[in-house]
Amino acid sequence: MSDKRNVTCIICPVGCRIEVELENEDILNLSGYRCKRGLQYAKDEVTSPKRILTTTVRLKARSAHVLPVRTRAPIPRSCMKDAMKELKSVFVCPPVKMGDVVLKDVAGTGVDVIASRSWTE
Repeated sequence: MSDKRNVTCIICPVGCRIEVELENEDILNLSGYRCKRGLQYAKDEVTSPKRILTTTVRLKARSAHVLPVRTRAPIPRSCMKDAMKELKSVFVCPPVKMGDVVLKDVAGTGVDVIASRSWTE
């Protein structure tokens, strides 16, 4: 018996509604996409969803207590909780430049967490 899932593509502003037909986690059919990027997005979203993690880490500064950070690339959704647990213990000392690596290989994903803004104090 096949299962149908609807996915809204977020690659571009068009937001194609893609219908994915599955049987035993195997993709049987995809419809509704308008480009190759949408096709790949739907396949990835159904088989192994990934997200960019955005959060804050503690900052050792007088004028602020947290620094915004994000992953350099998407990580598997299944690793989000582990990544947040690792980031809970991270303290950053200024100066920090936007793009500086705050934590390497978060949750064993091979993806670094980087600063989303600079902080000089």
